[in-house]
Amino acid sequence: MLRPWKLQIEPNFDCDKAVYLQIADAIIVDIREGKLKPGDALPGSRLLAGSLKVNRNTIVQALDVLLAEGWLTSKARKGTFVSDSIQETAKAKNSGRKDPVPDPVQKPKPTIVFDDGFPDSKLAPIEALSRAYRQIFNRTARWKMMGYSNPLGDLRFREALVRMLNFNRGMHLSTEQLCVTRGSQMGMYLAAQVLLGPKDAVIVENPGYKPAWRAFEASGASIVPVDVDAEGINVEQVMSIAMKRPIKAIYVTPHHQYPTTVSLSLPRRLRIIELCNTFGITLIEDDYDHEFHYQQRPLLPLSSYKDLNSFLYVGSLSKVVAPALRVGYLAGSQETIKKIGQLRSVIDVQGDVIMELAVLELITSGEIKRHLRKATNHYRVKRDMLHQILTHYLEGKAGYVKPGGGLSYWVGFHEDVDLFGMLESLMQKGIQLITPDKFSYGQPINGLRLGFGSLDEEQLEIGVRAIAMALGEQ
Repeated sequence: MLRPWKLQIEPNFDCDKAVYLQIADAIIVDIREGKLKPGDALPGSRLLAGSLKVNRNTIVQALDVLLAEGWLTSKARKGTFVSDSIQETAKAKNSGRKDPVPDPVQKPKPTIVFDDGFPDSKLAPIEALSRAYRQIFNRTARWKMMGYSNPLGDLRFREALVRMLNFNRGMHLSTEQLCVTRGSQMGMYLAAQVLLGPKDAVIVENPGYKPAWRAFEASGASIVPVDVDAEGINVEQVMSIAMKRPIKAIYVTPHHQYPTTVSLSLPRRLRIIELCNTFGITLIEDDYDHEFHYQQRPLLPLSSYKDLNSFLYVGSLSKVVAPALRVGYLAGSQETIKKIGQLRSVIDVQGDVIMELAVLELITSGEIKRHLRKATNHYRVKRDMLHQILTHYLEGKAGYVKPGGGLSYWVGFHEDVDLFGMLESLMQKGIQLITPDKFSYGQPINGLRLGFGSLDEEQLEIGVRAIAMALGEQ
């Protein structure tokens, strides 16, 4: 792409005004004078740095200021351009109005969103899923699929899920111990309604997954938060609480704790099982991202341990196939799953049988396995890429550990940070992050969850660089 414009400025290194602000103001002058027009592309930061004989980071700072103020806009994989909104400024100037002021109330639409760890929808096996739907509708017995089915889900689909859980995750289930749901959140709600009552208490991880807490509270149960550290949930706190009051259930995300991504250590895994059995506590295990792992093999679920007396295991295929397809499941004792099926039939007479059969087609054809292999390699590269970016911009400012699986990093800051103020500032630059109150009980935790699955390399670097600059401004 041709970028003929050249910035005419001699930076004054002895001036009180920072060099990056001198450069930013010089670019604004060229935009106002029409040397740079709306939609014009700017040279790359390296080229600008070379022409002005300054450090590239100085150019990056200048561009970030202009992006935040709305003079420039960034387009993924294309570069940095003069904002089209300057068109209105030029019209106002031609009509005699000088130096128009942009509306300070209007907020820019986010162009980079660090989500909760969503997969890249472009990788979803949509073509294979479409073929599976067509094959199902073309079968001669398709009329049978249009009636009501088992509230636990299609038997063939459950058989496939049970084989997967028993073979790949070391569990010991029958088809009567598994119920298909429309996503994991529905499973959480059903579990809470069957298991919990108004006088019950549930131990949860703090920080943790608030949608699950809301499901528990909807049943009338009370939430009892327990701290999380580098080895997962604090089991000594769990024991101390269980010795003082009855605890009905404990909700954990042991494979990759939400939101910190740490794995529950082996000693604590064994201790949790022991405490559940001793105090008659039901373990509710949310294995929300088991499929994407980058080590030799993933940790087996706590629910796979034969000596665990009472458990409910919550899983999902939505991230594997496509987030828009709500495919989850619950596994537990036959008695509990039967009650869940009965409740399911009250609020949802049957699941989406055709969708279940389509996903079953992907499983039996090997499409899911091939997709997982391809997607895992893709996300492993992206995880390593983000680690390098974090090291470049945030080393010494924050702590982060390369996750063994999943689609998110946890970044904890070394010093207290006004995260809400910082995130509001970043939003003005078109960068959106999850505020820490979304996973904190009480005082918001001093950290950020950065989902990387749905962002490309340039977006990841721009976002992390902006976080580092915002930290420097505090």
